[in-house]
Amino acid sequence: MAGAPIDVYLEEGPRRVFAGAIDWPGWCRSGRDAEWALEALLAYAPRYAEALRGARLGFRAPARAGALHVRERLPGTATTDFGAPDVAPAADSGPFDAAVAARMARILRACWSAFDRAAAGARGLELRRGPRGGGRDLDAIVAHVLGATAGYLRRIAGTPPRIDPGNAAASTDELRRSVEEALSRAAAEGVPETRPRGGRMWRPRYFVRREAWHVLDHAWEIQDRAAP
Repeated sequence: MAGAPIDVYLEEGPRRVFAGAIDWPGWCRSGRDAEWALEALLAYAPRYAEALRGARLGFRAPARAGALHVRERLPGTATTDFGAPDVAPAADSGPFDAAVAARMARILRACWSAFDRAAAGARGLELRRGPRGGGRDLDAIVAHVLGATAGYLRRIAGTPPRIDPGNAAASTDELRRSVEEALSRAAAEGVPETRPRGGRMWRPRYFVRREAWHVLDHAWEIQDRAAP
């Protein structure tokens, strides 16, 4: 992959733009405009490479902005401006077979492991607060990520297990197993278009994109706020 252009998409809201790598879920950053978002994406490439280290997926962090090829521009939503990617690129509607599901699961495992390492490294430390004293503590971040994953899982027809606040480790393991089972089921059977009580389901590729972004976003937050 060294030297090859990397296809990215831009999700453009009035106040915030996300840049994401189409083939590399989780490598997604934002800025006040397209230029800033692409610069942020490039700046975080080494951190994404570190997250995927050991997964043997062939990712190599590009060294220059010219390696990023904008393939698609998408209109953002209120959620985009709020601070989360919310629109799926066209590629996420592509086929989702067992081989794709296996690759997506490997990326998710790498992102989950990166989050776990960040959380373990911050145990016993007081995370720095924002300029106005804001920011969750470590346990609250872990609980937030677990809750989000459970909510996302429902969007691909998965059933999240009961989360035990007193045993986050066991709950995490069980939830992640449920995610991998749902991805395998999606590859074999597909995902319904709509949810039982209304609203659209997510494409499995988009589920992985959103979950990987969310997990890494908080892993990097923990690292940054725990740093001296």
